[in-house]
Formats: sequence, C-alpha cells, structure tokens
Amino acid sequence: MHLAYPAVLAALLFCTGLYGVLARRNAILVLMSVELMLNAVNLNLVAFDVWLRDTLHAGQALTLFTIAIAAAEIGIGLAIVLMVYRNRGTSDVDRLRDTVEGNEPPAGPGTATAPDQSSVRSEVTA
Repeated sequence: MHLAYPAVLAALLFCTGLYGVLARRNAILVLMSVELMLNAVNLNLVAFDVWLRDTLHAGQALTLFTIAIAAAEIGIGLAIVLMVYRNRGTSDVDRLRDTVEGNEPPAGPGTATAPDQSSVRSEVTA
C-alpha cells in the first residue's frame, strides 16, 4: 500500500476541518470541524501503523484513545453549547466573546451604579 494516498486524504480532511473552525460562526459546525480534524489524525495513525508494520500496533491503539477523547469532547461540547443557547438565545461564536451578561460595562471603582429600586419607590410615594 502506498502511504501517499491516505496521507493526502488526511491532509485534505484536516484542511477542511481547519477551514471550518476558522470560518464558521455556529458552534455546532465548529465542533463538527474539530471532529474532521481528529478523524484526519486517526487516518494518519492507522496508515503509518500499517506502513511501518508495527508488531505492537501502537498507531491503532492511539487511534482508540483519540476516538474516546473525541466522544468525550463532543458530549461535553454539546452540553456547553446547549446551555449557552438556553442562556443567551444564540450559538453564534462571534456573539459569545463577552462573558458579561448583556452589554453593560462592569462596574469598577469610581463608576456610578443604578439606585436600588426600593429607594426609588419610597421617593416616588413620599
């Protein structure tokens, strides 16, 4: 078996995944692109394992670990995306850069804060 065929296919898969990570805005599509990149790594591991005729089959063993890591990554990633979507109403990666709720700047020393609602009500009734 020629090593060039799976290596070129793995390079194409990895480049497609890299493009998806860099260009996509939806968090689900970013996770799918990361999975493409991991599958390209798996293909390279198995191809080099067959090409080197390793008696321990270390490439295939590492592929099993990579598959387990990918499954855990998808499970945790989807849970995070679902919670962010429930809290913020969007899964757009560009809109999720701020960790502050809303658009108001954080209050620091020397900045005025809004008055408490109970004190405003007592002033209106007086």
